[in-house]
Amino acid sequence: MSNVAVVGAQWGDEGKGKVVDWLSSRADVVVRFQGGHNAGHTLVIGDRTFKLSLLPSGVVRPDKLSVIGNGVVIDPWALLREIEQVRSQGVVVTPESLMIAENAALILPVHGAIDRAREQARGAGAIGTTGRGIGPAYEDKVARRAVRVCDLADPPLLRAKVEDLLAHHNVFLTAMGADALDPDAMMVELEAIAPQVLPYAGVVWERLDGLRRAGKRILFEGAQGAMLDIDHGTYPYVTSSSTLAANAAAGSGIGPGAVGFVLGITKAYTTRVGAGPFPTEQTGDVGTLLGERGREFGTVTGRKRRCGWFDAVLVRQAIKTGGITGIALTKLDVLDGFETLKLCVAYRHKGRELHHLPYAQSAQGQVEPVYEEMEGWGESTQGARSWAQLPATAIKYIRRIEELIEAPVALLSTSPDRDDTILVRDPFVD
Repeated sequence: MSNVAVVGAQWGDEGKGKVVDWLSSRADVVVRFQGGHNAGHTLVIGDRTFKLSLLPSGVVRPDKLSVIGNGVVIDPWALLREIEQVRSQGVVVTPESLMIAENAALILPVHGAIDRAREQARGAGAIGTTGRGIGPAYEDKVARRAVRVCDLADPPLLRAKVEDLLAHHNVFLTAMGADALDPDAMMVELEAIAPQVLPYAGVVWERLDGLRRAGKRILFEGAQGAMLDIDHGTYPYVTSSSTLAANAAAGSGIGPGAVGFVLGITKAYTTRVGAGPFPTEQTGDVGTLLGERGREFGTVTGRKRRCGWFDAVLVRQAIKTGGITGIALTKLDVLDGFETLKLCVAYRHKGRELHHLPYAQSAQGQVEPVYEEMEGWGESTQGARSWAQLPATAIKYIRRIEELIEAPVALLSTSPDRDDTILVRDPFVD
């Protein structure tokens, strides 16, 4: 049996929620290993819809252990709100079902204030962050001044850390015309929330090691997508953590050899939220139609997503840099009814043909897609649960994608319903 890491192979919003939920029904443990509450996913289970940001997808299943790893930055107030939200929908969340790494860094109110002040100062050059403090929290972690979950149990140390943190950040906030934050007021807030958070805290690496040795199936759940990776994404229009499967090990405290099968979630077309390069973006009728059919609005922010044709160059690059074993192709049904479909097979830049997205920021914004056209299909693929139910031209489209990205389709999703899934290769049996 193999453990499985699920990561996005585009710019996020690929439909990880449904796939992770489908896989979590067969896993024993579900681990979030990076990101913060800026990354949302939607689960549809029967007549109930769950919108999660921090909580692992396994939390909605009573017989699973959900884990938030050390690679995640945690807004404790957002976490508790999310726990209360799923409880109101009938989900039982206890320290027996949810565990938080005690060495995970916290997102404090000062981080959101800094995030929003920076975006406002950038004006037209804004990166497009959610303003929730994820980036500044990761900066403090790397700068070794972060407040961590375990610090909530040590009030004297907590106070010293909060005072040092605000002494550093208040200089910037006041220079930007924003209000400075009071360490005494923040201590009151943290001391009030500590008893609600600490019961979930524990030594995650040790627990996972024991579970792995006992033969339990572990599902590692990533956030965002490969093209938002801090190293390999469209920098600087990226998130502040590594979104690749390699970070599943570091972000949870388990050895890299234990990660197992890497499943890259990939839409049958391409979307992006916020600013940054997008070679195959369609700003006309095609983009509008894809957005309407795919209901392309962010789970967390509600922002409208930019839409375009499938970019095989980007996905192949994500597969190579991320060690993706196979992909889960989602939202195929959104393409139903298109007479002609386009696949980006290369880029053109200053007279040269490229088969990768360059790292140079100016070049990323200048590349032009080289398209290959394919015949569409008039029949509906929505709800298909076997290859026999798919039109021949839809199968041809899928096979061409496999050739271009140099990786097989392991799962195929044909609607938001978790059961409308065609299993080609079982990731848990590698």
